[in-house]
Amino acid sequence: MTPRLDAISIITADLAASLAFYRRLGLDIPEGAESAPHVEVTLPGGQRLLWDTEAVIASFDPAWQRPSGGERLGLAFACDDPEEVDTLYAELTGAGYTGHLKPWDAVWGQRYAVVLDPDGCGVSLFAPASPAVK
Repeated sequence: MTPRLDAISIITADLAASLAFYRRLGLDIPEGAESAPHVEVTLPGGQRLLWDTEAVIASFDPAWQRPSGGERLGLAFACDDPEEVDTLYAELTGAGYTGHLKPWDAVWGQRYAVVLDPDGCGVSLFAPASPAVK
């Protein structure tokens, strides 16, 4: 038997704020999910993204503490083109989310930006820096 990655989990201090952020990135999160202590969505390809409140984690792991210091998890969202990276970054920061790295043309050939989710996790936005030749 070979283990396979099935889910990625986000532990959040404010479930409603976290779900609102990820909805803005296009994830189909059911309305009303904010009232649950645990939320799951199935992503294209079948993997799942999970959210748990800090209280849920502490309920089964009493020694758990909110991480301090650097990031523990980073997510990346592919955009169709460089303009979408710029537009999405502007929309998110305009809505009050913290920009970490303004859009820039990375040396590895991508338009790249990073916005922090409500719990301070870096969320990368990227697209090929120039359109693919057809």
